[in-house]
Amino acid sequence: MSVDASPPPLAQRSFLSAAFSNGSFTAGIVITGLIAAMALVSFVWTPYDITRLEVADRMQGLSWAHPFGTDHFGRDILTMIMIGSRNSIAVAIVAVVIGMGVGVPLGCWAAARGGFVDEALMRFNDLVFAFPALLSAILITAIFGPSAINAIIAIGIFNIPVFARVARAGALAIWPREFILAARAAGKGKALITVEHILPNIASMLLVQGTIQFALGVLAEAALSYVGLGAQPPMPSWGRMLFDAQTRMMVAPHLALFPGIAIVVTVLGLNLMGDGLRDVLDPRLRRER
Repeated sequence: MSVDASPPPLAQRSFLSAAFSNGSFTAGIVITGLIAAMALVSFVWTPYDITRLEVADRMQGLSWAHPFGTDHFGRDILTMIMIGSRNSIAVAIVAVVIGMGVGVPLGCWAAARGGFVDEALMRFNDLVFAFPALLSAILITAIFGPSAINAIIAIGIFNIPVFARVARAGALAIWPREFILAARAAGKGKALITVEHILPNIASMLLVQGTIQFALGVLAEAALSYVGLGAQPPMPSWGRMLFDAQTRMMVAPHLALFPGIAIVVTVLGLNLMGDGLRDVLDPRLRRER
């Protein structure tokens, strides 16, 4: 009997091989990796001490000593962007974890139970979704005061209905399938079926949605910091840097240019990675290729 030595088709290749053959995913993972590496490096090394104010060096332009210039307190902008990156990434990651950790079980439960439970949970989701992250942050700040933790809570609460809707939609599409009916005929309960069959089949769409919410979390953190509801001084934040630069744009445009570029590049990298993941994980797109 002869053995077919032909290379496996693209649909059977490993996930990493298929992912890195996608241009959007490759570009996105490289950009995101560089931003993450910058954040990690800032824990052990930065060009300058961010807590040290050099008033004599305030508002300097680009130079070898300060590649991105200095701000109105004489602080090195490159150092502030490096430290601000870890704050933005940390807030976005924890907010996505909160949203996924609460929203996915709610969505799966609603799809499994149906009826009144499904309707009640979805209407509660609509109620939460009606309050944007900024409005939630204002409410939380009025009670507990402004901080990065409160920004995480506000963005996380906003993410819950998003993941709940995605999980519910994916689960509802799978529950009528034959293998689910076979599992129910074998005596498996809804909770066990959800863990063993539903979640593995909707994991790809949750992963793609997670990258999208990660990018939105970076934007939301910058927006909250811009209005003073995120990380508080002296902790640098990209949004806070933009707020401090708005009255000095004509004198020193670099104060807003570099934190703005950092936000744009980070969101672009995450969106490219999400688009690439969607292309790789979507079985319809794989069949088309």
